[in-house]
Amino acid sequence: MTQSEINGILEKIVFQSPETGFSVFVVKVNSKESVTVRGTFPSLHQGEHVNLRGRWVKHPKFGQQFEASECISKLPSSVQGIKKYLASGLIKGIGPKFAERIVEVFGENTLEIIDNNPERLHSVGGIGEKRVSLIIQAWKEQKEISRVMVFLQDKDISTGFAAKIFKTYGQESIAKIQENPYRLVEDIWGVGFKSADSVALKLGFEINSLFRIKAGILFFLSEASTDGHLYGELESIRNNTLKLLGLDDSSLALIKRALHDLFEEQKIKLLTFQDKHYLSLPKYYFSEKGVANKILRLKDHKDELKFDFEAIYKTLQKKDSRRILLNEDQQKGILTCLQNKVTIITGGPGTGKTTLLKKLLDVLEETKVRFALAAPTGRAAKRMFEGTGRNAQTLHRLLEFSPTIMDFTKNEQNALDVDYLIVDEASMIDVFLMHAILRAMPFRGRLLLIGDIDQLPSVGAGNILGDLISSGVVEVAFLKQIFRQAQDSLIIVNAHKINNGEFPISREDSSRRDFKYLEEDIPENIFGHLKKIYTVDFPRKGIDPKEAIVLCPMNRGVAGTNRINQELQMILNPQKDPDKEIMRFGQAYRVNDRVMQIRNNYDKFIFNGDIGFIEDINKIDQEIKICFGERTLTYDFSELNELVLSYAISIHKSQGSEFKVVIVSIFMQHFIMLRRNLIYTALTRAKEFCYFVGEARAIAMGIKNDKDIERNTFLNEFLTTDLEAR
Repeated sequence: MTQSEINGILEKIVFQSPETGFSVFVVKVNSKESVTVRGTFPSLHQGEHVNLRGRWVKHPKFGQQFEASECISKLPSSVQGIKKYLASGLIKGIGPKFAERIVEVFGENTLEIIDNNPERLHSVGGIGEKRVSLIIQAWKEQKEISRVMVFLQDKDISTGFAAKIFKTYGQESIAKIQENPYRLVEDIWGVGFKSADSVALKLGFEINSLFRIKAGILFFLSEASTDGHLYGELESIRNNTLKLLGLDDSSLALIKRALHDLFEEQKIKLLTFQDKHYLSLPKYYFSEKGVANKILRLKDHKDELKFDFEAIYKTLQKKDSRRILLNEDQQKGILTCLQNKVTIITGGPGTGKTTLLKKLLDVLEETKVRFALAAPTGRAAKRMFEGTGRNAQTLHRLLEFSPTIMDFTKNEQNALDVDYLIVDEASMIDVFLMHAILRAMPFRGRLLLIGDIDQLPSVGAGNILGDLISSGVVEVAFLKQIFRQAQDSLIIVNAHKINNGEFPISREDSSRRDFKYLEEDIPENIFGHLKKIYTVDFPRKGIDPKEAIVLCPMNRGVAGTNRINQELQMILNPQKDPDKEIMRFGQAYRVNDRVMQIRNNYDKFIFNGDIGFIEDINKIDQEIKICFGERTLTYDFSELNELVLSYAISIHKSQGSEFKVVIVSIFMQHFIMLRRNLIYTALTRAKEFCYFVGEARAIAMGIKNDKDIERNTFLNEFLTTDLEAR
């Protein structure tokens, strides 16, 4: 097909995808004529002079357009072009107002001065020392980012990650990618193996090179941990690596050689159990083995705490100053905690875990035992404080995480100065956090884990609470009796019904009608229900929408978090001021939006699952301010892929949280995720009211399915046998 060519000034960017680079923009080809252009390019900015090659096409809705396959851009030379270029948001620190001032002073020489003599910017009125430094740094970074983006343009790495790559590698970006493109997966959050592999192949790596095969094996073992596994069966690893790399059985010998090399290089561990071979990354194996070893050593260590059990038992059988009388399970649970070095307390909602804990703390205080309270998340720690009246903190704060060393400073050489450590929401703790807790435990100390074994297992790898209980090595107190006052709550009654495999009920003799089921068979109709709940029910009940959340089994689909977030944003926070809205990764972010952090960011000390509200958007400095409780953090626009809207979140992400009102979306389109512990976890996140919206058969199917996905872990075996890897 005949290629055409057009030249002109890039007048306006209509649409630009940070992920793919696909853009729709308007080019002014002469004083009277403008052309709409579409194409995929790594970097475009208003005011640039562009030379485009491509073909003319007719869009069914928008008419004739130019589909460009090549774009060569030059810096603008005219005063007007330079103004547009600087005002486009290209350079942090320069918006329309400052662009106008700078160009008024320097005219057509503006870009040359910024490039070569930036100190002259001090002569522009209203631009202070701090802003000049910001502009100089941003200009340097932009030049390098553009170079990186051009390099990556034909290697299937999205333009949205170019800034991330530069932020990580700086001036060495291209050199490091050329040396080992697979490092992108580990070093740059958000870059997947397929993208890195595409870069590698285009850089000349052979499809069956040992380097590529070893990278594939390590990636598969790492990726398995996202499903909770710490080990992969050897046969499965072989087959999945072939599939991942697009190889056939003729490459099995190469797989075998790659596995041998990785083993010799101590990059994988081999474990044999019941005539099957399993592989693991060393950090996974040593973490789980370390958990088992420390628990066994703690149990064997001489117990230095002494209690008057006869006096304590008499106290437990009486009502305390709060007029609370413990039931038999709670009394037994407290005595178990006082008699053992490692104990687990587990039970569903309304069974008195918090009451037991308060009474235990009374005993510890009376006997002058030094204790600490902690939980995996800030919200869980806050609830622990509210429930007990004693100070509680996150495990990261307790263990003193240091971003400098990317590790906890509390460890074997710098142990916690406590006699008793009590950790709530233990079902959330993965193998790495548990290993860190135990490393910091003094041998004289005792550990109490409190959690609900019927909830979902941890989002992170491992099956700590389940494996500890099933091993029989750790003493466990099960709380099963529902307190009379708790029986009045349909949330609690239904939680136990679900655990027993029964369908929840909406109406029963109850003074608290805190549960409602809205049956709906068509997923698209959920938006009508949500609109009524938020705009009619909530105002009538005096509920602030900020205190409610929608929980979904999945992110994708009509009734998943992604679509529901967009709909609720339109209902609760429609666009009012374009200057207070930013589009990134196909999503609009606005002031007052509720957002959630989706990865641990140790520099900001903010963690996966933390929820906050956008306070301000500054397009000139390319920053967003987000309030997370009592802390306000600043995010660069390039960091927005760490955030998602959180009017709706996945049920997995809600673990350890509690919300005043919870709305649960459950449809057959979620069938692959529907399990009893998922529905149970969603319901028990509600503090005052819970709606179920969805198909009865989907809810029934989930409740019936009480088989959770089995995780490849060996903590049970490490605790009960002499099993070791090599």
